[in-house]
Amino acid sequence: MWKLTRREFLKGAAAGIGIYSAASPSLGAIAEETSKKSRIVIVTSPNIIVDRDKNTNTPSKLRMESVGEVDPSLDQKVLNSMVAEGIKAFTGEKTESGAWKKLFKPNDIVGIKVNCLFSVGASTHPEVVASLIAGLRSAGIPAANIIVWDRNNREMKSAAFVINNSGSGVQCYGTEGNYEDEPTQMGSFNGRLSKILTQKITALINVPILKDHSISGITCAMKNHYGSHNNPGDHHANGCDPYLADLNSVPAIREKTRLIVCDAIKPQCHGGPGYRPDFVWEYKSLLFAADPVALDFMGWQIIEKRRAEIDRKPLAQEGRPTKFIETAASKGLGTNDPTKMEIIRKVVNV
Repeated sequence: MWKLTRREFLKGAAAGIGIYSAASPSLGAIAEETSKKSRIVIVTSPNIIVDRDKNTNTPSKLRMESVGEVDPSLDQKVLNSMVAEGIKAFTGEKTESGAWKKLFKPNDIVGIKVNCLFSVGASTHPEVVASLIAGLRSAGIPAANIIVWDRNNREMKSAAFVINNSGSGVQCYGTEGNYEDEPTQMGSFNGRLSKILTQKITALINVPILKDHSISGITCAMKNHYGSHNNPGDHHANGCDPYLADLNSVPAIREKTRLIVCDAIKPQCHGGPGYRPDFVWEYKSLLFAADPVALDFMGWQIIEKRRAEIDRKPLAQEGRPTKFIETAASKGLGTNDPTKMEIIRKVVNV
């Protein structure tokens, strides 16, 4: 049950107000209450976007381990700092390496699930992935134990990812039809899961891009897993509801997900999921969470706020409400109640 109105929550979120105020209770009481809340860390930097012709801080120029680069307007040093601040705030650790070590062990095989379906501009930035790779490497995870993946090589190449399935270095490749022989059934979901998800990885980082979607309202954390099985087209009826909730209830997804990092540097508020540059804006943020429902709720609020700013109707009034978020909450996948979220905001000014 909501205890804040949508207007109040949007106003607070836009102003950077978290769940706690200066008049918060004792640290012990906060720790006890926080354990019951879904933590979302929103890291923003006014300096992340720079003059592309003068940018000397790209993954290649910094000689970082990466799987490609696509946007020369992103300052990679700033992006690295955003990831460092985000992961520390999310885990509560004081150092970046300590934060990554809290989530991942050196013997983990870590899958980084990106969204590449609609090519450059509407896909996860490879630069964001480069920062995540650096973090995982700081936790002692061998490069070859990191697999960046999506549906197929063609789509990944179209989003500027460089395919590598050599077994050496950071791996980057698509499922390429290598799905389980037998379908997984979970409620309304019935599909064959990628063997990368089911057999190759032990831990998962979900890295969606935040954008509008013509059927489900938005695409973010939960929708990104439509790239994790063979028949997403069969699961789009009724605004993808309850298919998205049931898909994200599958143990291979739910139990392996250690972290969700939403790429909201340049989100899109209308015309999605294909690229519509006229509806892209510079939000300059990354969102960190483990609760996919809370993260999608926050992504929805960000999209709705931007739509209001440019005089677009709310998604529900356009006939595409985000019903799947409420359904997922009702199935116990997370919370869509803002009073049960701990919102931490960080600003990186390097």
